Amino acid sequence: MKRGSRRAGQGALLAIMAFGTAIPALAQQVDVGAPPPPADELSKPKPDATQADAGSGPRADTQRRARSHMLHPRDPSPSSLAGDTQSAPPPGLIGDWQDIRTRMGKRGIGLSARYASETAYNFTGGDRSLVAETGQFDFGALLDLDKLVGWRGAALQGTVTWRRGIDLTTTAGLGALQQVQEVYGRGQTVRVTQLWLQQKLGDKVEVKLGRTNPGEDFAVFSCHFQNLSFCGAQPGNLVGDYWYNWPVSQWGANVHVDVAPGVYVQGGAYEVNPRNLESTFFIGHFKGATGVLLPAEIGWTRGGDKGHVGSYKLGGWISTADGDDLVLDINRQPRAVTGLAPLQHSSRYGVFASVQQQLTGTSKDGRSLTGFSMFANATFADRATSLTDNQVSVGLFYKGLAPSLPGDVIGLAVARTNVNGRIDTADRVAGKPARDAEYAAELYYSVSPTDWLVVQPNVQWIHQPGGVKNAKDVGVLGLKFALTL
Repeated sequence: MKRGSRRAGQGALLAIMAFGTAIPALAQQVDVGAPPPPADELSKPKPDATQADAGSGPRADTQRRARSHMLHPRDPSPSSLAGDTQSAPPPGLIGDWQDIRTRMGKRGIGLSARYASETAYNFTGGDRSLVAETGQFDFGALLDLDKLVGWRGAALQGTVTWRRGIDLTTTAGLGALQQVQEVYGRGQTVRVTQLWLQQKLGDKVEVKLGRTNPGEDFAVFSCHFQNLSFCGAQPGNLVGDYWYNWPVSQWGANVHVDVAPGVYVQGGAYEVNPRNLESTFFIGHFKGATGVLLPAEIGWTRGGDKGHVGSYKLGGWISTADGDDLVLDINRQPRAVTGLAPLQHSSRYGVFASVQQQLTGTSKDGRSLTGFSMFANATFADRATSLTDNQVSVGLFYKGLAPSLPGDVIGLAVARTNVNGRIDTADRVAGKPARDAEYAAELYYSVSPTDWLVVQPNVQWIHQPGGVKNAKDVGVLGLKFALTL
């Protein structure tokens, strides 16, 4: 990166931090794949969305923000996030022991912890068949500053994560573009994943500033599946060298505005800094920024009790950090032939769209309880700098197959991750096999025997792993479980 560009990126970041109160916050999102809540939760009166706070009861989601959007609340099923490794967990095993959660909630303090594990065995494909387990422990605290210190409409969120274990994708030589254990990603280390302040301004505007990541707020999608193709914000799966998803954090800010019933717009600015990927523990870096990531999104959500919970989002982003051309050198000749330094591009960009829609069954208070729901996600990144330049995924959820089993959900999804066709020349020169696209599919069945446990066996199939046309297909048996405290 050129020195002037680096200074410009750092200057922009300082401007973001200095004027963070004018920039965006964590958007509430529909999650049609979340397990339905227990019957006793449904019988409770619906809280005022402008006043609902973490820690308000034994089942409260204590790592949500202290306030939720009035016009388009997220599906807040108590067990919905137990196995969603890129969102904060609800309280679980110890429940409201000795009324501790209730008493702390009244004072504006919400605490929770979770361990999520993903085991996988490749019964076909790869260099060798192995069993590998990896997992994530996370601990979070949400402080309602209104209750604690009288700071009206403000909340402070802190989360620390620790990832550990073995990655089957690498160890067994699966050669897949998208990991078969999504929770392994970004290194086996302890990280400060969230440390941000949120301020609500009236009923329609929220501002967030601190250590966060764009995947919390933009192109948001759940992480119920075990294959990375269906987990988290898609842009982070394609251009993860500068768009960081959970558990990586970076300095950032965003502003979320409700413009009409169910309709919102939001925009943000996030530091692009490769140092945020370091495996050593740190709270934040103030040097090393190479640019700023600027995402924007418009969305429409619907809730209610008529069985039509849905969410529609459209957005895009631009990064001011320089990017290497995938193929060309500084003279615009094939780099694989000349061996010269890559051509530099002064920006990188992309667009995304996401749809979630309940198709059949029942809903209550914006939660899909039974029946079929669908999702479709599509992301396209610039072809000049992106090795994987687009990803499309579609899937179905069905709730209520066995009403006697609490929280039962079937999930089925397929995805296509494209390898940029511009790389063909470099592959031929290097003697590598031709690449096209990787196709992934996953089927899982999830049950929640208790409020604090999710058990989810799954099977995955990957066609053309790595996008290599003649590569052997990969089959994986998986087991995902999550235990919340």
